[in-house]
Amino acid sequence: MSFAPTQFSQLNRLIDLQLEVFPEHRSFLAKRFADSDLAHFDFCEQLSGNVLKVAGADIRRIVEDYRWLSDMVLEEELFFRREGRYRLSKFADALEQVYANTPFMARYMNGLLASQLWWRNHTEILRYFRDVFLNGNRPGFSHLEVGPGHGLFLALAAAAPNCASAEGWDISAASLENTRAALHAMGAPPGIVLKEVNLFEAPTGQFDSITFSEVLEHLEEPLAALKILRGLLAPGGRLFVNAPVNSPAPDHLYLFRTPEEVRDMVAAAGFDIVDTLYAPPSGASLDKARRQELSISAAVIARRQD
Repeated sequence: MSFAPTQFSQLNRLIDLQLEVFPEHRSFLAKRFADSDLAHFDFCEQLSGNVLKVAGADIRRIVEDYRWLSDMVLEEELFFRREGRYRLSKFADALEQVYANTPFMARYMNGLLASQLWWRNHTEILRYFRDVFLNGNRPGFSHLEVGPGHGLFLALAAAAPNCASAEGWDISAASLENTRAALHAMGAPPGIVLKEVNLFEAPTGQFDSITFSEVLEHLEEPLAALKILRGLLAPGGRLFVNAPVNSPAPDHLYLFRTPEEVRDMVAAAGFDIVDTLYAPPSGASLDKARRQELSISAAVIARRQD
């Protein structure tokens, strides 16, 4: 039995592949797609197409690594519940234990690609970015994403009718090559500029629109990063921040305990808050997620006024 209407063929293909290697995930996916309307399924179908394009011939490895990721995150969750904190708090430790471990990072990134579909909060944030943030930007906007990862957000930004130019910055040349390959596979608009840039080394430039998705939690000083972004944003420009709350992972350093903490940090960096979306995990209401301190994706749209 599928969880999606039959016309959404790419989504159904991925569901079947995932359950083939992870049959124990059936009840989770049933909850994830419960009460979805056709608009949500339509977005998931488009996202499925991009996941399939990025994965290419490695699609089975992607769903296998998602199972591995699920087991790994469960271990981190048990530590978090027992200790009340994330395992790491220093970037140097994350660099040594996670980022420098190439085989580990390959599986980690593969699993995270699949999570964009299987974790409803991830999907909802991506759709909110497209429908609310990008549509609210001024005509002819210049766009920057810091830490573009798989390129899903950057591809959407570059394809927006009101986008004039798009850039992606990352501290890792290897990560940028992966982003470049993903953008090419998705058929993203040509002309996207990718640069190796350290945000904390006084980069220059000015943009009408900046995305900072799932980066704050990887930093020891996230407020300092937000203040740097404010300097890169043109007056009247808009910022999209997405950060997880109570979300243990092997490379998460900064613990946000409520979505309001994310919003308040953006405000403390000198931005005016425009809108927010707090997306609970699959199968949970926002109230339940708050009560049980479950992972919540907190998206904040903000503006620089001066």
